[in-house]
Amino acid sequence: MDRLLGTPVAEVTDLGTSHEWSLRRATLTDGRRLFVKEARRRIDGLFAAEAAGLRWLAEGWRRVAGDAQGPVPEVLAADETTLVLPWIGGSAPTPAAAERFGRELAVLHGAGAESYGAPWRGYIAELPLDNTAGSSWPEWYAERRLLPYVRMAVDRGALSAADAALVERAAARIPDVAGPAEPPARIHGDLWSGNVLWDRDRAWLIDPAAHAGHRETDLAMLALFGAPQLERILAAYDEAAPLTAGWRQRVPLHQLHPLLVHAVLYGRAYRGQALDAARSVLRAC
Repeated sequence: MDRLLGTPVAEVTDLGTSHEWSLRRATLTDGRRLFVKEARRRIDGLFAAEAAGLRWLAEGWRRVAGDAQGPVPEVLAADETTLVLPWIGGSAPTPAAAERFGRELAVLHGAGAESYGAPWRGYIAELPLDNTAGSSWPEWYAERRLLPYVRMAVDRGALSAADAALVERAAARIPDVAGPAEPPARIHGDLWSGNVLWDRDRAWLIDPAAHAGHRETDLAMLALFGAPQLERILAAYDEAAPLTAGWRQRVPLHQLHPLLVHAVLYGRAYRGQALDAARSVLRAC
């Protein structure tokens, strides 16, 4: 860690583990406090993808908003086994902070990209994420976000062949239910509530699976496990960047990918929710 930071570490506090990495708070001899992720099992390219995603989100923010500090922490250091970010204190989200987050998320999405995907090999948790570029979101979402995880879920026993066939039928109907075409948005990609840290008057985005995707994906992910102050976030977002008609009915479509990811990671506990989301897509046709 000293080698990466260039300043000696005075104290390290163990914060537990998550997925395939350990979490720590490091205090440097100059008084700065940092957040450190260290791999317990090396997965080539995983931390590089996270660092690239954070930098790409921050670059998009600067492109749209100028020098004002965006909701993305600076990557202080990264290599194949370690990622270092500034320490973010943590507090309960206030209504004002939630509204600010909604507006800032709209700005970040508006930075956009030339095509769907990303120019690096992606990960979501420790699972590979295919970021191959695409020009049509319905087809790209089906091919790069749904079908690979259906196959993984079957291989790991989380879904049956019949379950997979149901999800595949839903994936084939995405062009019919995706709503009006939108340009690629610069999205976090794994925006559940645990990846939003609140610190005094604002939110910070961590642990992205960043790529150019559909902006409704981030909003649906916020809803999946119940983000605090969600309606304030959504209202502020909609005021800053109005959402297209029917977006609430499309939430299950955008939640289908993270539910499949959870089925792969955690097994059949997420089977029911994933199949319910697929059925919602089919009913919307």
